[in-house]
Amino acid sequence: YGLIARQADADDVLQQTKMTMWKSFGDFEIGTNFIAWARKIAFHQILSYRRKSKRDPLPLSDELLEKVADRVAALTDYEHRRRAALESCLHRLKGEQRQLITLRYQDELEVDEIATRLSSSSGAVYRALSRLRISLVDCIRSRLSHLQQDHG
Repeated sequence: YGLIARQADADDVLQQTKMTMWKSFGDFEIGTNFIAWARKIAFHQILSYRRKSKRDPLPLSDELLEKVADRVAALTDYEHRRRAALESCLHRLKGEQRQLITLRYQDELEVDEIATRLSSSSGAVYRALSRLRISLVDCIRSRLSHLQQDHG
């Protein structure tokens, strides 16, 4: 929406992107980055729209648009690596730790509710969650650092 001036045109391009993705889904390779695949299709739909819409003043050149798309791709890829690192770190948690994270973030229970369910105090649950968050952040940073060293 930020790359197309008029809302109605942006809606049309988004709809065309969805239709193209649907028709091309057989070309998507399971296990690869779906977001990157979808973003590439959307980018080509935007370029196609821009070529067809010569009558409209275009705020960005195709070259600048490609740079923006590359930057968005880099950010999305980073988020993908971060999510993979988080999943890896979550799998390393012990049973009680995983249960605590599940109750808080998947089941969306408040600290008091978790404390009641686990027959613990709210303070103990809060401290345990705080330690777990710090541990997960450290683990994620470590995993990302290792990934960057392996690929950099």
